[in-house]
Amino acid sequence: MDDKNSVSRRALLRGMAATGAGVTLAASGLPAFAQDAPKPDDALPVGAAGKLTVIHRTEYFEAAQTAFRDTVQAFADSKGVELDISTTNPESFGDFMGKMTAAVKAGNAPDFAYTSNVSISQLHLLDLVEDVTDVVDEAVAKYGAIMPGLNAAKTAQFDGRWKAIPLIGTTTGYYARGDKLAEKGIDPASLKTIVDRREAALAISGPDFYGWGFTPNQSGDGFGFLIATVQAFGGSFTDETGLVVKFDSPETVAAFEFLRETYDRNGKYAAMLPPGVESWNDTGNNEAWLAGQIGFTQNAFSIYAQSKRDANPVFTNTLLLQAPTAINGDSRDGGNVGGWMTIFKGSPNAALAKELALNLLDPANFNRIAALGSVLFTPAYQNLWTPELLAAEPNLATIKQAVDVQDPFLGQSWPANPNAGVDAIRAQGVLEQSVGNVISGRMSPADAVKDAHQKMVDLFEEGGIMQP
Repeated sequence: MDDKNSVSRRALLRGMAATGAGVTLAASGLPAFAQDAPKPDDALPVGAAGKLTVIHRTEYFEAAQTAFRDTVQAFADSKGVELDISTTNPESFGDFMGKMTAAVKAGNAPDFAYTSNVSISQLHLLDLVEDVTDVVDEAVAKYGAIMPGLNAAKTAQFDGRWKAIPLIGTTTGYYARGDKLAEKGIDPASLKTIVDRREAALAISGPDFYGWGFTPNQSGDGFGFLIATVQAFGGSFTDETGLVVKFDSPETVAAFEFLRETYDRNGKYAAMLPPGVESWNDTGNNEAWLAGQIGFTQNAFSIYAQSKRDANPVFTNTLLLQAPTAINGDSRDGGNVGGWMTIFKGSPNAALAKELALNLLDPANFNRIAALGSVLFTPAYQNLWTPELLAAEPNLATIKQAVDVQDPFLGQSWPANPNAGVDAIRAQGVLEQSVGNVISGRMSPADAVKDAHQKMVDLFEEGGIMQP
């Protein structure tokens, strides 16, 4: 299993024995997929009574991260407890899940974590987190309903009980160089689908300027772009139940053919491809956009916030677009919880950790961090979207509109509700690897789709979801 394109059974199922292979999510029947436990020499967070142990994601802006840590430190000081605070990789393919599994099972549970792209389904199925329904209920009573466009309950509520607390509500930013479109007489309102935007990206490309700023490489941005493209053509990982793999379909093959054409260095669209775009990580499109080298991309609002903060000339030419519609015209509008707070099973300071969660949601603290995080740190609760906040940044209204959608798109799990099976597919990089096989010429689109489908079937069946 040394082939980088192979799914590792060990990497998927480590930790299953500790919870029992028959443990399932009541709402969907999904078993507890997990990642590798950490290597023996990896440091683990160790909880202890009287010492508040906090793990948090890294923030794009150092000032916002410092404000977060200062807020947590002030809370610990007010309670007279020692603070142990550290950072984690916020991506689902990082080592967070494995480390937390080992820590909880060893009886060394930390108290509190603030993360982003970690699977709440997996945390729940592995019995790693406490019930925090009381905290969410109190937050809603104080700050209003959770924004409907976030799909929060579908992601973190099981049998009516919350296993994570929403902190941030956000959406993906879609950007275009408005000046370049104007030069070519292209009306942004006409750019409805990813196909429309690809043609526009080619049209605005020129010497030392590349229209296409989307990477297919394994990264948060790469996965988001690829699954959105597959779904735009009507493809999906599973059926509506989330239990049956449906990746191998004519729709998915059409999406892969689109991607093959797009990244063909000898084809029609070669002129719009930046050097090295196939291997960018999550900073690649940030750097290229801020350098004024690309015309379209999708990203968290970090590139928007940084260009504004630094008075980068690209800022005045940045055009925010709505999410592209599916090829058939269906809406893809919606948002997601951009930051979750969790409390770990066996936490020696669980009551204190719950107080910390509410302390971070207090507008006196939340708004101070949000002001430094610009459009990256935005509310998950209706009443925290104050007129003062919206007035601070005109484009916050665009984010609020996306997270306030009453019938939002389900995201990567569509047409199923968010679930651990899809989270496991993402964590293993199956989609990115399969697209890489197409772009490199190792496989045809149809063969790559079949190969990825089989990997997903193997993953599900090894996790206890037998396929028809």
